[in-house]
Amino acid sequence: MSKKGVDQELIRELADLLKETDLSEIEIETDELKLRVARQSSHFVSVPAAGHAPAAPAAGAPATAAPAEAAAHPGTLPSPMVGTVYLAAEPGAAPFVTVGSTVAQGQTVLIVEAMKTMNQIPAPRAGTIKQILVEDGQPVEFGEPLLIIE
Repeated sequence: MSKKGVDQELIRELADLLKETDLSEIEIETDELKLRVARQSSHFVSVPAAGHAPAAPAAGAPATAAPAEAAAHPGTLPSPMVGTVYLAAEPGAAPFVTVGSTVAQGQTVLIVEAMKTMNQIPAPRAGTIKQILVEDGQPVEFGEPLLIIE
């Protein structure tokens, strides 16, 4: 540790880890230390500021709903982790699901990459995809609504 009690090397390592994993924050805690390193990302905004309209979606972009409405919907599939969402198994491949697709319980509907691990996210129930609330390659937070199944 430095003379001032702050381990600058540890902070740099955590900042590098944030960049490497595309996370927005990381926190560690021991008996002697509690440290949180966070960064602001221009890649996403979880809730638009009051008075600011979200950008209009591009043609063919996933349908979106207000975050509060989507989170309250009983068919919402929330992200089980922080990471990057992918709608297809690989770049250029067909997406796992599209709006209007019928899915079975347990069927993979998307992937969330976290710490270089691809995590297949299954449909929690059978139904029809009503909305896809994220874009391919978008960073997501834990609990963020990903899609709606009715």
